[in-house]
Amino acid sequence: MRSQSDGYINAIGTAVPDFYASQQHAAEFMADLLQFDERERRRLMTLYRYTRIEKRHTVMADYTRPPGEFTFYPNTPGMEPFPTVSQRMGVYRQETVPLALKAIYNCFSSYPDFDPQTITHLITVSCTGLYAPGPDIEIIEALGLPTTTQRLAINFMGCYGAFNGLKSANAIVRAEPEAKVLVVCVELCTIHFQKKTDTDYLLSNALFADGSAAVLVESKPRPDQSFRLRSFYCDLLPEGKDAMAWHVSDFGFEMTLTAEVPNHIQRGIGQLMQRLLTQCDLTLSDIGQYALHPGGRRILEVIEAELGITANDDRYAYNVLRQYGNMSSATVLFVLKAIWEDLHSGAAEVDTNRPNILSCAFGPGLTLEAMVLEALTQESVLSSTYATSESSNALSLAL
Repeated sequence: MRSQSDGYINAIGTAVPDFYASQQHAAEFMADLLQFDERERRRLMTLYRYTRIEKRHTVMADYTRPPGEFTFYPNTPGMEPFPTVSQRMGVYRQETVPLALKAIYNCFSSYPDFDPQTITHLITVSCTGLYAPGPDIEIIEALGLPTTTQRLAINFMGCYGAFNGLKSANAIVRAEPEAKVLVVCVELCTIHFQKKTDTDYLLSNALFADGSAAVLVESKPRPDQSFRLRSFYCDLLPEGKDAMAWHVSDFGFEMTLTAEVPNHIQRGIGQLMQRLLTQCDLTLSDIGQYALHPGGRRILEVIEAELGITANDDRYAYNVLRQYGNMSSATVLFVLKAIWEDLHSGAAEVDTNRPNILSCAFGPGLTLEAMVLEALTQESVLSSTYATSESSNALSLAL
């Protein structure tokens, strides 16, 4: 029997900026800017093709324009003087809330019976910018929520930030069953473009993109469809802490992402998953869907090899990677929404013997975050409600 204090994802919304560039165009943009010779250009084109990304969205129109028509970067050789952190944070402050609101409204549109004015808590997640008073307050004002709405900001955690947002929301609804928690991830990775030729920076520039996702968490499932937040697990691989890092420099936030990241994940993912599944009394044979964070093609491949799953099992991650790239913390929620939509439309069915979804993401530390969700359909929600009602009646009689 399910506990009444479990948290449930009852709606998911996503949004991307209007501007986007194909991966081919992005590679040409980089090669021209860095003034690569023909050999270096070919190597860069190969790297960009290897990512399996087709296009990425951005709040920066400059990435879609030819040199000489930029509005943010200088129209000078080498884009000098290169934009400072202050200038980039100006873009973040201007663009982050409008993008977040697009995701929030998309979330609400998928749950027409929900009244947004009943939201009690707002959790914002971001690692690509900050200011105060921040996006949390602006979102509350834009939605017309009470000034007493409780707020929590989760910052600078990278790609696994959404897991901490969901864990916090789950803890809140377990402690306060009447709470309704809105979790909003918004990342503007492309404002931190670096024009360096180090392999780490070339790889980062080839992967990251902008996007936002919003999730509504409540203490009870909605009547037709929900994801039950079943269990969470976190671990560190200290030997990999230098393989992935996120630092503030004079000219934006600099991402260090070395080729060793997949190797560290490969060594730690098996144990991580085993411990998570043990918490739930599950095995991999009980998992029906996978929602892996598409940090990059190689990361997905090593996880598949270690877990003994196929690329088809991991198709939702590959589809998000192909269409959007890596949007840091928001990305895994795009993957979950894709699963949600397929289950809702009937394009995929919940295996009643394997209703569980396994999800994980990675970030600086090297941090490994994972969770198990349970996909609930209208039939399983009704069954759960009936079982809980019967149990309550039995308890009343016993007392």
